[in-house]
Amino acid sequence: MPDKPIQIKRALISVSDKSGLEIIIPVLAKLNIEIVSTGSTAQVIRDLGVKVKDVSTVTNFKEMLDGRVKTLHPNIHAGLLADTFNKEHLDQLGTMGIDPFQLLIVNLYPFAQTIASVKDFDQCIEQIDVGGPAMVRAAAKNFNSVAVLTSPTQYHSAVSAIDSGGFDYATRKKLASEAFAHTAQYDSVIASWFSGELPSSLNLTATKISELRYGENPQQKAALFVRDGQSNGIANAIQLQGKELSFNNLVDADAAWRAVLEHDLSTVAIIKHTNPCGIASHDDIATAYELAHGCDPTSAFGGVVAANREVTAEFATANANIFTEVIIAPSYTTKALEMLAKRANLRVLAAKPEVDQFEVKMISGGFLVQDIDTFDSTGDLSGNWKLVSGSAADKSTLADLEFAWRSVRAVKSNAIVLAKDLTTVGIGMGQVNRVDSVQLAVQRARLRSQGSVAASDAFFPFKDGVLALIDAGVKAIVHPGGSIRDQEVIEAAESAGVTMYTTGVRHFWH
Repeated sequence: MPDKPIQIKRALISVSDKSGLEIIIPVLAKLNIEIVSTGSTAQVIRDLGVKVKDVSTVTNFKEMLDGRVKTLHPNIHAGLLADTFNKEHLDQLGTMGIDPFQLLIVNLYPFAQTIASVKDFDQCIEQIDVGGPAMVRAAAKNFNSVAVLTSPTQYHSAVSAIDSGGFDYATRKKLASEAFAHTAQYDSVIASWFSGELPSSLNLTATKISELRYGENPQQKAALFVRDGQSNGIANAIQLQGKELSFNNLVDADAAWRAVLEHDLSTVAIIKHTNPCGIASHDDIATAYELAHGCDPTSAFGGVVAANREVTAEFATANANIFTEVIIAPSYTTKALEMLAKRANLRVLAAKPEVDQFEVKMISGGFLVQDIDTFDSTGDLSGNWKLVSGSAADKSTLADLEFAWRSVRAVKSNAIVLAKDLTTVGIGMGQVNRVDSVQLAVQRARLRSQGSVAASDAFFPFKDGVLALIDAGVKAIVHPGGSIRDQEVIEAAESAGVTMYTTGVRHFWH
């Protein structure tokens, strides 16, 4: 096998995710490497001031079928598949007037992100990449002669290789392995979406990003891995400042991110040990933070804070004197970052808000795989609820009930949330029976339980939990229903004149 580095003379670039091109394109240009590219990628390269050749000039064939056919051509694939250590291959290229490629940079249409946010079947179909995977597989098969990059995270190391004379055999082989894992995971997501079921086989590939100081406890070794082909979530968050993230920081950050993503208004969650000690929604993100903190200021000390909107200077001011381990948000204003930078140990993360399609949990000897629990997938928001007791809630009360229902999904089961004015006032979590969770929520709420609403992540198996909520002054309750004792639970609410809705959908989180 050829073990010397492959010097790059010609590169083919076609990427959906354009981030990071400014890292690698100038290096290719500096070395006078010929760049062939497609559509919008070619335009980005030109905008960087670098000369680029359009694919259509190589294929002598215009794009057709709304872009479905542009790189599926012998002039492209022969250039990717030719073994340049095989004289017959080189002779055939020469006869056909085709030049080989030594570098392919491709990432695929964002299918997983599309199906997470788009429900139109035909729109999703258009996000199934055909030409991209074909090129990636061709280059990966021919790794003896071609290096293939499938993620912007690979660009920095690629620049070093290109600058030092090319990609050696071990690097090309590793990149090929990552490329096949990338297309396998991509196809697995598509197959699962088409069937409406979980995949019959699971291909989980991930790259170790960093060693962590230790795991949940100092005696445990730990590391952070990122699933190949993924760019969203906490694992892919960009750390803007602060100390090294710990295992527990990352786990809590993930729980905090989960708590805010599916709220429509600006929402903040404060998390300790994966459970919320406060969640609030408001038109203004800084006010949402202050309300969330007010739910349980004692527990919020040393917490992890997540916001589903850009963090502002006002937000940073409100948090300035509160010891916080981590803040996560989609983005930050320049002024907010300047203020947060004064706290050197505070970890500040920017994360993409897209939701994964499924989640995997380790058990001894294997994995459990399930769809992500989202409200969009169940359609269990207030328009689909059933009024089973009392008068229909007015607009304000219904908004509080829906807020509480969205929030309870982020609380470990058994879970009870008391809320008022789009703010949690009492949270009961992780108890082995539901009435204990109710009592914990009421205890934490104190007098704020009067006139609040309550959400339960699962049905009330007995009326005792409902009676405890009624005694605490709760005016409306939402829960899944479905217990064999539903009628006595409903009668307890009816006797007290308390509004009660059932959703028909449970939101356990263990």
